[in-house]
Amino acid sequence: MFVLGAGGVGAWMYQDLDDNIGSADLDNKLGGNRPVNLSPGSKNILVVGSDSRDGANAGYGKGLTTMQSDTLMVVHIPANRKWATVVSFPRDSWVEISECDTGDGATSTSQHSKINAAFAVGGSNGEVADAAACSIRTIEANTGLRIDHFMSVDFQGFKGMVNALDGIEVCPEQAIHDEKAHLDLEAGCQTVRDEKALGYVRARYSVGDGSDLGRIGRQQEFMKALAEKAQSKLTSPNALYGFLESATKSLTTDADLAGIKPLYGLASELKGIPNDRLTFLAVPNYPREADVATDRANVVWQYPQAADLFTALAKDREVDKKKLTADAKNPVYASSVRIQVLNGTGVTGRAAAVAERLREDGLTVVGTGNAPETTRTTTVTYPEELREQAEVLVSRLPGTEATQDASAAAGVVTLVVGTDLDLDAIR
Repeated sequence: MFVLGAGGVGAWMYQDLDDNIGSADLDNKLGGNRPVNLSPGSKNILVVGSDSRDGANAGYGKGLTTMQSDTLMVVHIPANRKWATVVSFPRDSWVEISECDTGDGATSTSQHSKINAAFAVGGSNGEVADAAACSIRTIEANTGLRIDHFMSVDFQGFKGMVNALDGIEVCPEQAIHDEKAHLDLEAGCQTVRDEKALGYVRARYSVGDGSDLGRIGRQQEFMKALAEKAQSKLTSPNALYGFLESATKSLTTDADLAGIKPLYGLASELKGIPNDRLTFLAVPNYPREADVATDRANVVWQYPQAADLFTALAKDREVDKKKLTADAKNPVYASSVRIQVLNGTGVTGRAAAVAERLREDGLTVVGTGNAPETTRTTTVTYPEELREQAEVLVSRLPGTEATQDASAAAGVVTLVVGTDLDLDAIR
């Protein structure tokens, strides 16, 4: 970024780019009950592709609020800077949206919805800071990951970045004709730019099974190709300036990243990572219809694989994509996990409250009752044949382990709720 020069024109260009970047002040909007960064030196950056329908974006849809998130991902940068993982969150992920400050003195209530709704809930007043804060709170609550930074990029800036690189080559196996994405693309390799580039990463309903998962794959491939081309092509000041002008005009970040200097520092940390150590993946998931027959529109995260992914990143461990994919091939549906919940807290109604929370997540609670004695420690026991089901349950209860017990009740996984269980921590 500093190849722009040190003279008067270079200084003007630097200031011009610096002024383009929007800043979202997140101070005092994230609350105090946040995950701890288990690996000082690592960074988690939440990146949102903004689906605002204001201004030049109005042609992409009507009837939506102005604050929409079309793409949601977390970029994990490890402390040693030798690898990086980009995790996409399907926008149809059915999760609990956290309570959020809506910026008008009111607080939204927690609710189950698509994960991208968090951006709209927080941003109901049109402020990016409130939209970002609600997305961060929701991601942190559902993953246990500490989010360190935030970036939002809108449609028009994305097109400008692609155009500054003279387009990106894509190779669709089948022709894509998607009216909603404004895209008509023939099969085969070709270079796309302008509306075709944007349509390619937005197309959904007319491609494959019409789910968000296919789109995530195309987006990840496109972003990797864009990054590689940027590294090789942006060698002249003019090309670099055109790219950065588009990028910065469409960019809003948290206060700590809002400037050319901190963004350049971030880019410097990333540029040394080999391509084969930059991993793109999506949170393991399956159709929610498997748990709730009437819901054909959403997906739920697959446990324990999703929890394994989040834990690896929280502990700054490189994710083995092949192993994660293989482990996720045969999901254990939440609805197949039969649980009896026993109250070991001595507090009346605790088992019923936990049971209701588990049912909201699709698990099957077959009964509740009282444990023989009061206990501080929450425990999960299971008969030998229910090991996988027990793993699904404990992956949703941070800090809890499952133990095989020959005397465990047959046909169910037994959860004894101790005084240490935080209801809000259940995933």
